[in-house]
Amino acid sequence: MKIRLLKAALKFLVALIVVAIGAAAYLFYRAMPAYSGSVALPGLSAETRVWRDGYGAPHIFAANLDDAARALGYLHASERLYQMEINRRVGQGRVAEIAGADLVSVDRFIRTLGLYPLAQSSFAALSPWAQKRLQAYADGVNAFLDGHRNALPPEFLILGDRPEPWTPADSLVWGKLMSLQLSSNYALEALRARLAQKLPADRAAWLFPAPKADWPVTTAPAARPDHAGLDETRDRLGALLQMSHGASNEWVVAGARSDTGKPILANDPHLELGAPILWYLARIVTPQVSIKGGTVPGLPLVLLGQSDRIAWGLTSSDTDAQDLFVETVDPTDPSRYLTPDGARPFLVHDETVHVKDAPDVTLHIRATRHGPVISDVDSDLAALAGPGKAIALAFTGLSDRDTTAEALMRANVARNWDEFLDALKSYQTPTQNFAYADVDGDIGFISPGLLPTRKSGDGLAPVDGASGAFDWTGVMTFDQAPQLHNPAAGFIFNANNAIVGPDKAAEYGRDWEETFRARRIQQFFDANPKLSLDLSATMQADHLALDFGDLLPFLKRVSPSDERARQALALLGAWNGVMDKDRPEPLIYTAFVRALHRIMLVEKTGLSLSEKGPFAAETLIALLGEHPEWCDAPDKPDPGCRATLGRALEEGLAELVARDGSDMSQWRWGREHVALLQHKVYSHIPLLDRISDLSMPSSGGFYTLDRGGGFAAPPDQPYARTHGGGYRAIYDLADPDKSRFVIATGESGHIFSPHYRDLAPLWNEGKSITLSGDEEALKRAGAAELTFTPK
Repeated sequence: MKIRLLKAALKFLVALIVVAIGAAAYLFYRAMPAYSGSVALPGLSAETRVWRDGYGAPHIFAANLDDAARALGYLHASERLYQMEINRRVGQGRVAEIAGADLVSVDRFIRTLGLYPLAQSSFAALSPWAQKRLQAYADGVNAFLDGHRNALPPEFLILGDRPEPWTPADSLVWGKLMSLQLSSNYALEALRARLAQKLPADRAAWLFPAPKADWPVTTAPAARPDHAGLDETRDRLGALLQMSHGASNEWVVAGARSDTGKPILANDPHLELGAPILWYLARIVTPQVSIKGGTVPGLPLVLLGQSDRIAWGLTSSDTDAQDLFVETVDPTDPSRYLTPDGARPFLVHDETVHVKDAPDVTLHIRATRHGPVISDVDSDLAALAGPGKAIALAFTGLSDRDTTAEALMRANVARNWDEFLDALKSYQTPTQNFAYADVDGDIGFISPGLLPTRKSGDGLAPVDGASGAFDWTGVMTFDQAPQLHNPAAGFIFNANNAIVGPDKAAEYGRDWEETFRARRIQQFFDANPKLSLDLSATMQADHLALDFGDLLPFLKRVSPSDERARQALALLGAWNGVMDKDRPEPLIYTAFVRALHRIMLVEKTGLSLSEKGPFAAETLIALLGEHPEWCDAPDKPDPGCRATLGRALEEGLAELVARDGSDMSQWRWGREHVALLQHKVYSHIPLLDRISDLSMPSSGGFYTLDRGGGFAAPPDQPYARTHGGGYRAIYDLADPDKSRFVIATGESGHIFSPHYRDLAPLWNEGKSITLSGDEEALKRAGAAELTFTPK
């Protein structure tokens, strides 16, 4: 009897498991997009056909760009709806509604800045032409939502979320978020203020080394033959948006320096890695213009790409668009603050943040004449301000009449350099470096965006807000934007290095990215009189770490304390500096630099100095070479920093032994340096975490052209690759059909789609695809056709 009951119970349990698996499979299956057939799409002026190639990349053939935007909105929603929803909720300050109390800090920060109301107001500042395009895109998204309310991706069921209709403001707020994440100057201002509290002024200045005369400056390109040989809230915000701590590479050569006789332009933005990646490849073909490249789900345009006339790329400019003002609270009335004209009331309003499975949170939001009071939502800034003070953020990205989206839409259809410049005159934020090329042979560079003019000061540290002495007086004009057109050198490049010389630092800023990547690009140009598509691909996949060459002379000062240290020094002494995933040397070297950063910077200052990146190698090199007394301890001198360097090597090796075992010959960079391509939801669910995880061993490092490493690595994966060139493109202006594209994952956000992961191996191996062919050619190649018909 007991055996029969046990068998029956077992059968029932198996049946339940089968039913559960079947139900789960159905939830995933019903959300999969249709790649063929016919869909009635309201608002179309004519039939629009979409051919998806072998990698699921859509080729949209439409009568005009408004119809194409409508189709693109539908396609984005069909493949990346959850990604779009999260971006929108972050911009609205409504993530805690679906994710719980852990993300209230993100909502508090975004609500304090007021990004979504600014996006809503900015829509009215756009021309009817641009408004129509944004509305067409929103209509396409909503057409998909209307037809799939009961077939949403499972992420929505898991989080208990029901997406609301899409609006143009939902697209515009992404630009506000991008501006915030790619404009980090205020964090460095706060860092300088904290250092001033801890160190003498001269020693604090050592941590921000002056540029060297031979470091590349983008607007002064030159061949050099002698070279031929974040705080927690911002980190969480960046992880949600996949665009924290932006860095990128771009270069363009004129026809005289290319093997095609026409310009070649290459671009790979380095942002947060994840699955699916931020980018979505698309090609749009209309009678007026053809455009292809990297789109972002939520936007009705090609953000990075090529038309049939021009190509363009982007890198973050790191110019100074933010200032922190320390406001003095009126000692007689805490609802007011001091100004040159007397006390004024804070601008105040309350907002409510709804929190999943927790009580609502009421926000008391304050602003001054300079901007929102962010010390109310940042405890570190509140401590820096001190009693009776408040810190307000002045930021050119907080305009309520932001026309950046229209500038980008007009740049998509520009036909030459003059039209490209004219389009960018309405570009506001974030400040970005645009590289340009066209089929007529022109190349160019411009860094547009609003930068403030100040009564006084250089914007390097927080300033007094009460006196008015440091107030902004306006913004620079478009003609003042650093730019270059057809330089005699025949090439232009930027890797977030300086775009102007030190003589202009007061106006534009001086907190550029460390120069290792820029110097490596310079080496390629110095050694190669002609650039080809293949050489550009080699450059994008380059893994040589120039920082190692700069640090090696100091490492050679170390006297090994044991056999393990001797073995490590012997390996590093014979190493070529290539961050190869199958070698132990990159791991040993990175562990050493991590330890050196901790000993020389974190321990010496009592601050994380994360604002300067995870390694701050240029700062370490400058301290070791120019200020070795930095290594001295009280009553314990360290000549030449030898003891410090030896300790860093010992501690780095000890960490690796604990993590990877004692046999150094078995250590491999790729076991630790794993590109983290994990799904934001499914990575937290057993079984689905493995199915959805596209992570893989990866070459490269934080300072290589193929950017590796990253900011805010998980504590249990300190060497993981969290950032990288999630989109790579090489644009051929001689034959656009030969232009090359790749993204880090696949086109689809559906984890059981064949196009969720199919581009990841190509990306990791430095390979690419093309986006070309007329409809007949695509049909012959087996592309699937989806037809949108007017309704």
